Amino acid sequence: MCPRHLERHRSDRIGWLRAAVLGANDGIVSTASLVLGVATAEASRSTVLIAGIAGLVAGAMSMAAGEYVSVSSQTDTERADLERERRELATSGPAEREELAGIYVERGLTPELAHAVADQLMAHDALASHARDELGISATTRARPVQAAITSALTFAVGAALPMGLLLAAPDTRVVPIVGGGALLCLGVLGGLAARVGGARTMVGAMRVVFWGALAMAVTAAVGIMFGTTPT
Repeated sequence: MCPRHLERHRSDRIGWLRAAVLGANDGIVSTASLVLGVATAEASRSTVLIAGIAGLVAGAMSMAAGEYVSVSSQTDTERADLERERRELATSGPAEREELAGIYVERGLTPELAHAVADQLMAHDALASHARDELGISATTRARPVQAAITSALTFAVGAALPMGLLLAAPDTRVVPIVGGGALLCLGVLGGLAARVGGARTMVGAMRVVFWGALAMAVTAAVGIMFGTTPT
């Protein structure tokens, strides 16, 4: 038996990386935008702080709920497809063999080899073979609702904690530039790291998140300026 050659592919990280990047990015952008919007409305420091904390908690819970519901829907679809495939294998085995062999023929195998491969794979695990090659469902791509929800909530909270820390450290007269500039710096680092882990170009990933983050914060700050009132 030949020794198994183990390789680590970046696609193995797709599930948790997506949830982690989305959560942290949303935490930074939404919390920094909220802080800037309230701060530019001439609100007191305590009001800005309370708004930021409320945004952190609400955002983390919203991310967790949204990811859980979304990924659970994907899980339900996968289960339904697998159950249907299980029934078809039980009632139409030869037709399913031909269907699997046809997939391999389309990928470049000769009909004889395609049927031989289909026979061996179905003898080993028919459902797994059809799930992977017909439905595109594998251990790497399977939906995991709880994992996605927890990852999104935690990373949102971590991301939101960054602008909150900047708010606490900033003098009253420098809240907007420090929180805004610091948040953009954090976004750039996050985007670059995510791109590097995923095998993409670091600078492109950083610039992408910085652009959209800057736009979100600018619009929110403009709203605060337009509708804010100076306390008496």
